[in-house]
This record gives sequence, structure tokens and C-alpha cells, in this order.
Amino acid sequence: MKKKLKIAVASSDGKVINQHFGKARKFIVIESDGEVIKVLDVRENKPACGSLEYGGHADNVLNESVSLIGDCDAVLCSRIGGGAAEGLLCMGIEPVEAPGFIEENVLAFARYRLKACFIKK
Repeated sequence: MKKKLKIAVASSDGKVINQHFGKARKFIVIESDGEVIKVLDVRENKPACGSLEYGGHADNVLNESVSLIGDCDAVLCSRIGGGAAEGLLCMGIEPVEAPGFIEENVLAFARYRLKACFIKK
């Protein structure tokens, strides 16, 4: 049985990875073995950036975003701040800045990550 990764993607249109992690209103959750992709879910998100009165970050909202995709191996987004990246890494989720088309970026990441895991063993 082939290993598969579960990857969250920050996209506004379902075609392109075009959202900053902290501003994403939804995450598309995709499963991939590096050869094919399968959309599993679309999860609505309350963006952490701009959630405070003066456009700052609310830690509790950021934690909710991280928890929302807590079952994923990675998140692909157009940009991500240091605090969000650290929070994701603490949960075992790899943050990846990968703006561009969803399909090609998910496949490339899955091939790379699954190959890297195979080599380590």
C-alpha cells in the first residue's frame, strides 16, 4: 500500500495556491501519493490576520486555524508568518510557501516528501 500525505491548501478559488496562511478563509484538504490528488474536504476558517481591532493577530484565532488542519501533514500557502509557521511545526504540520497551481504544487511536494521519507528509512 502506497503512503499518502494529507495536505491543506490555502486557496480562494480551488485552482491556485493564492492565500496567506493568516488570511485564508478556507483550506482545501487534499490527499496525494505523488501521482494523483484527491480532494477530501473544504474547511472554512476564521482568518487570524486582522482579527484584532487594529489589524493585528489574535493568538487564539491562530491556534484555531492550526487546529483546523491538525490532521494534515503539511499546509501549502502563498505566504506565512513566523508565528504561524512555528505553531504549525509544533503540531507536526510542515508549513510550505508554494504559490502557484494546486495540482502541480501538491504533486511535487508529495513526491519530494515521500521520497525524502523513503530515503531516511
